[in-house]
Amino acid sequence: MEAPLGINQRWSMDFVSDQLTNGRRFRVLNVVDDYSREMVGQLVSVSISGRQVARFLSQLIEARGKPNMIVCDNGTEFTSKAMFFWSQESGVKLGFIQPGKPTQNAFVESLNGKFRNECLNRHWFRSMEEARVEIDQWRHHYNHVRPHSSLDYLPPVAFAKQAA
Repeated sequence: MEAPLGINQRWSMDFVSDQLTNGRRFRVLNVVDDYSREMVGQLVSVSISGRQVARFLSQLIEARGKPNMIVCDNGTEFTSKAMFFWSQESGVKLGFIQPGKPTQNAFVESLNGKFRNECLNRHWFRSMEEARVEIDQWRHHYNHVRPHSSLDYLPPVAFAKQAA
């Protein structure tokens, strides 16, 4: 897969799971711009369907603009009818990696590791609201403050502004 040469050419998305202090599991859908490494968005919920993914992606596109492609694995949420119709209606191509080859989605896999180490592993969430607040704060820090070695040690938002 060729590396993108600009913002919004290609996004990647994947899920990360965690649990609240009471043991209730929740999921986070991470969406990243593969060029700028910006965390485009995170959807945090106990359960996330293909229809919710499609609705969330439409919201991100309204706020940010449309990517040419979104790379994802073959999870049921991404291969659902809702996502098929969303892709057709939006004109955004879905690029599926080969099963069992997470390295083909390296940008979001790298992001997921950072997110787990720097946010999820450092907090015990008592409620979904608390999880959403902490995750929002982490995303803001990741996008606006945290330097990235692959971006000449700039945060993603600063890199994106420089590249525009």
